[in-house]
Amino acid sequence: MGWSSWNAFGTDVTEARVLDSANTIVASGLAAKGYLYINIDDGWWLKRRQSDGRMQVRTAIFPSAATGGPDESSFRPFTDQIHRMGLKAGIYSDLGRNSCSQAYGGPGTPNLPEGTLAEREVGLYGHAEKDLKLYFEDWGFDFIKVDGCGVRAFAPDSAKVKDGQYQALVPLIDFQSVNRTDVTEIKALYTEVADHLKHYNPDGDYVFSICAWGSADVRSWAKNVGNLSRTSDDITPSWGRMLTNFDSAATRALYAHPGSWNDPDMLFVGHGDFDENHLTEAKSHFALWAMISAPLIIGYDLRKAPPELMEIFGNSDLIALNQDPSGHQAVLAYETDDVQIFVKSRGDDPARKAVAIFNRGTAPQDVILTADHLKYMAADDVHLVDLWTKAALPAFKGEVKLRVEPRQTLIFDAHGTRTLKGGIYLSEIPGRVNPAVDGVVTPQADPFIHRAVSPWAGSRGRGDLPMYAGWGGAQADATPFGRSLQIGGKPFASGIGILANSRLEVRLKDERRITASVGVDDSTLDTATPVTFYVYGDGKLLAQSSALGFGSAPETLSADVAGYKLLELVARSTAPGNAERTVVTWGNAALSN
Repeated sequence: MGWSSWNAFGTDVTEARVLDSANTIVASGLAAKGYLYINIDDGWWLKRRQSDGRMQVRTAIFPSAATGGPDESSFRPFTDQIHRMGLKAGIYSDLGRNSCSQAYGGPGTPNLPEGTLAEREVGLYGHAEKDLKLYFEDWGFDFIKVDGCGVRAFAPDSAKVKDGQYQALVPLIDFQSVNRTDVTEIKALYTEVADHLKHYNPDGDYVFSICAWGSADVRSWAKNVGNLSRTSDDITPSWGRMLTNFDSAATRALYAHPGSWNDPDMLFVGHGDFDENHLTEAKSHFALWAMISAPLIIGYDLRKAPPELMEIFGNSDLIALNQDPSGHQAVLAYETDDVQIFVKSRGDDPARKAVAIFNRGTAPQDVILTADHLKYMAADDVHLVDLWTKAALPAFKGEVKLRVEPRQTLIFDAHGTRTLKGGIYLSEIPGRVNPAVDGVVTPQADPFIHRAVSPWAGSRGRGDLPMYAGWGGAQADATPFGRSLQIGGKPFASGIGILANSRLEVRLKDERRITASVGVDDSTLDTATPVTFYVYGDGKLLAQSSALGFGSAPETLSADVAGYKLLELVARSTAPGNAERTVVTWGNAALSN
């Protein structure tokens, strides 16, 4: 949680503007509610000094950085001031030689790096250790966002390279083709950053934000490398673009956990379709980010924020929901093109949840919320409290009909009697389940992410294509391709859908048993390859199924897990790789005491 300069000011950032925002966050009480990171985005740098490769701060806009002669500068006075305010300081860099503003900024873009071609190479490429030591050990930053424009936009045939402004770097990321993206090298470069951060900030008190926009197969590795992983290209203050960014993260619940989160980009509350004249949209934007445990990074000039927007930013109940230490991203319980229902488990109380009902469209909807959506007993009372109005709704049994206005998101704290007494389904606790290997061997972009008109290209070409290479990844309560879970004709409302040749890691607390009904899912395209299922506890085999093929009845696996810390749920096929995409289901997979 915090504030970033980018959505508010772009590269037209100044020390005064940043400090004014920091002071407003403290004075308004937002800092006390958790908005702690004050992040400088692109635009802060002047050049890279050639005598020793040291980065120089643009002291004309950050005057406190002028600590010596004309070639000396330091952000330490700035970060010290931020820290004295009880806040944390963030900085921006790029994985390549050059930054996003250099790649896409026009002639009038303020605060672009200056000097020779070499002096204007301000990114980490070839300088990662020196720069990260400077930023964290010497200057005292607590957060870094590492963008990827420098390894995407400076091909030899690009206009800015051809005219001599920048040195060519063969693109390592190709948005049009994951096959032409050098996944191995992108992962290696980001891992190098992570390793230097651990060395130069050994107490681990920092945030590493990876911004590869959902490309480069980040689904499979970014959760193990950084703390935040962007799942889409940049957000803009338009409803359609918000849908694009939200969709890229909304079905990735199993890929987020404490310490590493899906990042659909910074908040645009306060701008465009989310300004004070569009409070319904602004509230939806904020509520949806809260439900999926996304970073709450304000991107607005808080000096001019009206009370209505400050109330959204400061909603303590939604902040608590977003910051719940259990770290369970909301799971999709119902979905159409018009309406979605998301359910989020809260804390260690398995009977307490949050539910959001999102009307994506332009017409009012009468939505039936059921106890089944919440995994509650239909015969017992379900209690809802509106997290915007704080009003308690009348208790209901079974189901309740709720009116949801266009673009509105109803969001409630929910309490009821859990369907699974004495236990909890793995799909209810995605923050404790990690798809260490999800079986995806051919990454593809998710075709169901909303495709908005490009904010950059307009309607030129054929339209923006989804970039998040997560199609076929593990899903809670659905198959990897969004189908209902079913084995041998038997449906399962709860469970984990994944591809064969996969391994799920489950962190245990004090549970004593795991049970699951396993088999090849009826939706699989591969109807020939049998799969065997295994349960391991701290590396010891605890249970194993027979070899199960398409059409086989589900087989029950059960194991005593008392005393173990880490379970591994393995689905192994007889076929190498997973070219046929064998879909398997851990039906009703649950832990119990």
